[in-house]
Amino acid sequence: MQTLNIDIETYSSYDLKKVGVYKYCEAPDFDILIFAYSVDGHPTKTVELARGETIPPEIIEALVNPKVLKKAFNAQFERVALSAYLAKEYIDLTEGFGEGNYLNPKQWRCTMVDAMKAGLPATLKNTALALELNEQKDSAGTHLINFFSKPRKPTKNDKRTRNMPEDDLEKWNAFVEYCRQDVETEKAVGYAVDPYLNLGSKSDRFEMALYHLDQEINDRGVLLDMKVVEGALAIDEAYKATLMKTGQEITGLENPNSPNKLQAWFKEQGLELPNLQKETVKKAINETDGDIKTMLEIRQELSKTSTAKFVTMKAAVCSDGRVRGLLQFYGASRTGRWAGRLVQVQNLPQNKITDLDIAREIVENSDLFTLEMLYDQVPFVLSQLIRTAFIPCEKKTFAVSDFSAIEARDIAWLAGEKWRLEVFNTHGKIYEASAAQMFKVPIETIDKGSPLRQKGKVAELALGYQGGENALITMGALDMGITQKELKPLVDAWRKANPKIKKLWWDIEAAAMRAIENPGEIIPFNKGMKFFMLHGSLMMQLPSGRRLCYYKARLRDHQKFEGKQEIVFWGVDGTTKAWCETSTYGGKLVENAVQAIARDCLALSMLRLDREDYPIVMHIHDEVVVESEPDTIAIIEEIMGRPISWAEGLPLEADGFETTFYKKD
Repeated sequence: MQTLNIDIETYSSYDLKKVGVYKYCEAPDFDILIFAYSVDGHPTKTVELARGETIPPEIIEALVNPKVLKKAFNAQFERVALSAYLAKEYIDLTEGFGEGNYLNPKQWRCTMVDAMKAGLPATLKNTALALELNEQKDSAGTHLINFFSKPRKPTKNDKRTRNMPEDDLEKWNAFVEYCRQDVETEKAVGYAVDPYLNLGSKSDRFEMALYHLDQEINDRGVLLDMKVVEGALAIDEAYKATLMKTGQEITGLENPNSPNKLQAWFKEQGLELPNLQKETVKKAINETDGDIKTMLEIRQELSKTSTAKFVTMKAAVCSDGRVRGLLQFYGASRTGRWAGRLVQVQNLPQNKITDLDIAREIVENSDLFTLEMLYDQVPFVLSQLIRTAFIPCEKKTFAVSDFSAIEARDIAWLAGEKWRLEVFNTHGKIYEASAAQMFKVPIETIDKGSPLRQKGKVAELALGYQGGENALITMGALDMGITQKELKPLVDAWRKANPKIKKLWWDIEAAAMRAIENPGEIIPFNKGMKFFMLHGSLMMQLPSGRRLCYYKARLRDHQKFEGKQEIVFWGVDGTTKAWCETSTYGGKLVENAVQAIARDCLALSMLRLDREDYPIVMHIHDEVVVESEPDTIAIIEEIMGRPISWAEGLPLEADGFETTFYKKD
């Protein structure tokens, strides 16, 4: 198959980071400035579209030819942008386009995704640096993009709203070279990561089919109820204006939300605060009264970001009322799970009020007076309605279905913890069963309000991946009324009740270490898993056949425990996002495996749903949202609960509901 590597430089008056690529390409002034391409690895050529050059006819044909594989780093951007360009410039082209008049994703492969599969960073620059390639990304790019690809503010003496090539030919030529170099770097990245991908294997074909489905889901998008979005923003503006007015009257400050001025005002009133951060203000509220307390409460309310996602929705919604590009395939590179983009649907507030319909109607009417009359906290109610802004199209419904306790099921299956598997094969009450097992009491004596159930729940959530007392605290054990003295006994009781899971932590670490110590040897593990070294990196092969890569893994003397060794590898730090060497251990490897298996279960279910014409509009963690005909939820649950050939004995179960707007049931 012929391969076409592509990189483009574009212009749009819309802010890409705020609106996403789909809306970005809807701007009336959107255009492609430079088109760089390489055919079958040959030297890269550039087409300066902004200077009147045209893409060669054979390359236009290749862009829609199903026999030509198109490759780019973050291919979604090139594919969507070229779709908009071709639709405008070559309206007679119809073949090669998929759903929504976007170029068919089945003809594309993303080098960025391939890099993330190899455990590498998600940017071209950092990936090339990590791989120590001869071909590196040109560091001048940011300045050139800001100069040519974004609007400029006109001045008194220069009314131009954007820079054109003729405005600075030296910079323009550098921009063309920057685009050309990006293709060369992308090709080099592709060659470097290909050996990690098991190209052409059953697993690789599955992942490519999944990537194509992911792109179709992003292309399809999900409809927004703009009445809810606009109403929430209007209420928030009015509510904050009221707070500001009250604050001005109390303090005499023009801007009572200014941290420096407000802090100075508090000091004048005899209250010295080190800062106005959330926890500082919260503590001070409980220790003050009168105007000081009122101003602290106003500060607390004004600091809330309950409408930030509504702001993003309004910015990113496309002309047809749908928002697109919400999910990043392989965004969590350690496990292959998806990551959220734009609205961040993977991180939405849970629904804690029952009368969502009433609240939605009030917000749709921008009725702040009624909202304040019925509810205590306006920002809280608005945050509750974020989910509900996602709606199905007319005459359709949302069928929302998710795997029940998927990680708990996966770890029980992987470890062979029989009593847990029996729970999932029968009543499924894992919190109650865990408490019964830990405290040696009949399960019938533990109900939903039982303190023992609380202990069972927090233990289940915190301890499965080798967590200890700190993990219990992080999971909220102390807030649940569990005392500090109870923490260690709780950890000990859970581990005693789950000996095979405890053994799994040690066994998986030992298997990974054996693989590192013995390059060339394949170390078999539970449920068909394998560990082996490949080009200096540790590979964890999952039951599905997919591989997780720990780049440049090695053993070193343990940093905490004398006489022991630990596994280290190169990866993106979860907190700092820096590319650095990091360590791992048995519990973390189990967590990676379990979450990756859960992801693979969801992936297969998504492909099954798609094959049976149940269109997914988004998915959140282990849940799918299908825009379907009413009364289809039972079929969707059945599809998701079907056995998986590589997961024999894994007790999968899906629960769902139908709704006229998205919510957490």
